[in-house]
Amino acid sequence: MTFDELWNALFDFSDYGALVALLWNSILAGAVLGVLGGVIGYFVMARDLAFAVHGFSELSFAGATAALLLGVNVVAGSIVGSLIAAIIIGFLGSRARDRNSIIGVMMPFGLGLGILFLALYPGRSSNKFGLLTGQIVAVDNPQLAVLVVVAAIVLASLAVLWRPLLFASLDEELAAARGIPVRRLSIVFMLLLGLATAVSLHIIGALLVLALLVTPAAAALRIASAPAHVVGLSVLFALVSTVGGIMLALGSSVPISPYVTTISFTIYLICRMAGRRSPSSAVS
Repeated sequence: MTFDELWNALFDFSDYGALVALLWNSILAGAVLGVLGGVIGYFVMARDLAFAVHGFSELSFAGATAALLLGVNVVAGSIVGSLIAAIIIGFLGSRARDRNSIIGVMMPFGLGLGILFLALYPGRSSNKFGLLTGQIVAVDNPQLAVLVVVAAIVLASLAVLWRPLLFASLDEELAAARGIPVRRLSIVFMLLLGLATAVSLHIIGALLVLALLVTPAAAALRIASAPAHVVGLSVLFALVSTVGGIMLALGSSVPISPYVTTISFTIYLICRMAGRRSPSSAVS
């Protein structure tokens, strides 16, 4: 296959303007997820919870596929799955070693349940595939409203908890000595992370949530050290990845996830080559 044949097989921008207007909700959803992922991603990196994001995505996937099988709201199912994971990890995984063990046990269980529910689902295969790799054509007004509400709740909660959560993320022992309720903060953050993972599932898919909630923050930590600067860059990188990936996917026969992950990974490589390692970037 020649390059031109490959390009024509992958891309068709002949009706691009109409597609952008038709799928405007998806573009807005990508922008909301970019802001959400960029902000919460900094705390994911600071608290060394990248592995936890993967665990949340597997349980969120199981909840979404169960909802798909039962014919109920898929987003609600993914949120239930993520919150169950958050509660389990938050209460049982107070130490990093315990947390990683719990996540390692939960991940294959959640993925196995999800695959079972997909195998039992008699509907279209595109619905099955979309939960794994993301989809951009199914964001209607109610789903966009749910995404905006959940994102607003998570971002508002992070704004209220910013100072104590940042202190506890950077030095948990000192924060506890100063009277900050470290354990309660950890559980609350796990719940917020679970919500962020659940609403990301529908757009980017269960297998590639890390590209939204981890990679932009990891890239930002390579070239910045001040928390405000890292969060700002993380949001920018996440927006470019999600919205850019959606805009490319609109004119393509390929699912959204390869574009989002490729853009995100490219940004990370550029930041890694351009930036010098600083003390705060050690978590990346």
